[in-house]
Amino acid sequence: MNIEEFREYCLSKKGVDESFPFGETTLVFKVMGKMFALTGLDSELATANLKCDPSRAVELRERHSQILPGYHMNKQHWNTVELETGLDDGLIRELIDHSYELVVDKMPKKLREELKNL
Repeated sequence: MNIEEFREYCLSKKGVDESFPFGETTLVFKVMGKMFALTGLDSELATANLKCDPSRAVELRERHSQILPGYHMNKQHWNTVELETGLDDGLIRELIDHSYELVVDKMPKKLREELKNL
């Protein structure tokens, strides 16, 4: 999956917007104002940081050399995923979905209702 496909998939999810809160080279995706994905635009290797259940994060890192502890993130809850190094696009979409759902599940009920009604 290339960076543009990653971007398009993230933006296709309900309630998502993109911004550059950490500078012009770090693209952040938020659902209802809560970050679930980010990617650097200044490196040759396209990567993305995605939130992940801690036990699943360890399992994914053991099974896939392209999934690493989250760069500059809480390494227990975030993975860095290499996007263009052979990981199946379906798995990357699943990891984006998982990150999105983790963030939505932690939202206050009021925000979840607003998202549901979009």
